[in-house]
Order: sequence, then C-alpha cells, then structure tokens
Amino acid sequence: MEREVLRKKQPLEIDIDAIAAVILLTQKENGEIPWSIGGKTDPWDHVEAAMGLAIAGHVAAAEKAYQWLADQQLEDGSWYAAYQDGAPIDRTRDTNMSTYIAVGVFHHFLLTGNAGFLEAMWPVVEKAIDFAVRLQAPTGEIYWAKSPDLKVDPMALLTGSSSIFMSMKCALAIAKQVGANRPDWEAAAQKLKKAIKHGYHLFNIAKSHYSMDWFYPVLSGALTGEDARKRIDQYWKKFIVEGMGALCVSNRPWVTIAETSELVIALAAAGNRKVGEIVFNWLLDRKFDDGSYWCGFTYPDMVIWPEDKITWTNGVVIMAADALYNLTPAGGLFRHEYWKESGVLV
Repeated sequence: MEREVLRKKQPLEIDIDAIAAVILLTQKENGEIPWSIGGKTDPWDHVEAAMGLAIAGHVAAAEKAYQWLADQQLEDGSWYAAYQDGAPIDRTRDTNMSTYIAVGVFHHFLLTGNAGFLEAMWPVVEKAIDFAVRLQAPTGEIYWAKSPDLKVDPMALLTGSSSIFMSMKCALAIAKQVGANRPDWEAAAQKLKKAIKHGYHLFNIAKSHYSMDWFYPVLSGALTGEDARKRIDQYWKKFIVEGMGALCVSNRPWVTIAETSELVIALAAAGNRKVGEIVFNWLLDRKFDDGSYWCGFTYPDMVIWPEDKITWTNGVVIMAADALYNLTPAGGLFRHEYWKESGVLV
C-alpha cells in the first residue's frame, strides 16, 4: 500500500518499485549492499542504497543494511573503505565514508519516526563522528583518511569534507533527539563550514574537475542563499550537457546518473526546484528494460557504460524524486530551509 501511494504522488514516469528492485536483488542476506551483484561494497554507497530502499517502502531491508554497518564498525569508529564477500579489500579508513551513516540514520528516523532505531544506532553514529573530528585540521578541513598502517594522510577533499559537514549536521540532530550534548561537534562543524566557504585553497585542487566538487558544498548546506546560487551558476557550463545531465568529470564525455541526481537534490535543497525538475526529466529514459537506471553513458555516441546495474545509482535516483516531490517525510532532509528551521548550526 505504501509504495502505491508513492506512485500516485509521483508526477513523473518513474517506477520506484522497479528501481528499488535492483537494490533488493543485490542486497545480501546479512544486509550488505554491494555496488552490483558480485561487486564490492563501500560504507558510503551502502548507505545511499539503504536510503533508496527506505523511501521505496522497504524499511526492514534498510534497517538490515544499517545493522550490517553496525556489525562491521571498527574500534576507532571507522569502517574499511571497501569489502568483497565480507572481507576487507581496502583497509583505508576514510572519514567521509565512515561518517555518512549519520545521514542515513537520521533520514531513516525522519521517514519512519522510529525513535527506538535512533537510540540503537546512536552509539554507532557517535563513534563514527568522533573518528572524523579527531582528523580535523586546525584550519577546519577534515583529513580524508588513515592509511592501512594507520597513518593520517594530511590531505583534504572538498567533496569529502562537504559530505562530512552534512553528516555532522545529521549527527547533531540525532544528538538532540536522544538528549545528548556535543558542543565539541558544533565547534568542529562550524570550523568545517568556514573552511568550505572561505578556504578552497585548503583542499586538493586535483579533484576540482570532478562535478561533485562543484555542487557538494551546496548539497551539504555549507553554501546557502546567494553563495549557493553563485556556486551553481559559476560552473554550470563546465559540467552540464544540456538535455543529458552532469558530467562526472569535466574533461571526459561521460554523463553519470548518480551525479546528475545528486545535482537535482542540491538544486532542490537550495530552493531551485524548477531547474531540478528539468534536469531530472533529462534522466527519465536512461534506464534498462527492467526500469532500473544506467550508471552512465558517453556522448555523443550514447554508449551505456558500465553496463552494471549499480545499487547506489538507483538509490540516489529515488532520493532525487523524494527531494523534488516530498514522497516521504524525509524528502526535505537536504533542504537548506529545513536546517535553518531546525536550529542546528544556524
């Protein structure tokens, strides 16, 4: 019944059940959600796929995914960067990948209202955020990772730090719900926001040709209002192929569904829903016969690449639909106005 309601409220030609089906088909019995059948799993994309499942009405499957993460958490609060068939294949401990669980957990609470789930996941979230805060530079940015031999890599990524900022906002919102007080997180988040807004020189410029570096400061809410509008306008022509979507990187003719969907969420978050709808419409035919979406395609020759059915790509397509059309109570999670009204990090 819940998924029927979603379809009735959705004004576009998009079958949320069909999109979620590829995620369900790929999810393992223990809750783990690899990129694709037989593929690797990373903590960030695992959460993105779980959020898509929850929006589609598969709440139990999403909770199983979060429990898998809780079971895999390392003592320092982090996760390994990649797993294959249950075993770590990349023992890097990435701060962004490790903190995104806060976004997923708060999203799940907004969607379900399940306070028991929030209480149960709070210790996991707390340890994850503490891990990242310990890797914050004096100037506010978050170092991206610890190497497999546990050495801190003193490099910061704009996309990663922006995502961590969103994770920290969600963690503070969770803390408020469970009655915890973390002024150290508030201070760390404010320093991080300042670094993102005014300290682009602090981040690895080698990643600046990635579209995520363009819109993630807006998606995360580190840039709002006029700052957000200027950021989007400044690089629109660099990354957008009109009528197709967003390039993954500016110097390659590869449009990706995930980056385009995340851009849609960023546009909706900043209050530019009409442009978000236009961009989202560009994607609607970029799907397989089963209704799930491609990972990406080249242009102008329109070759689908890769041909794998990617779980997190399909998860974020569902999230974009929710951000545009408020299909669930979690549809406003990234909206800047929501956070302004929440009182978290005003």
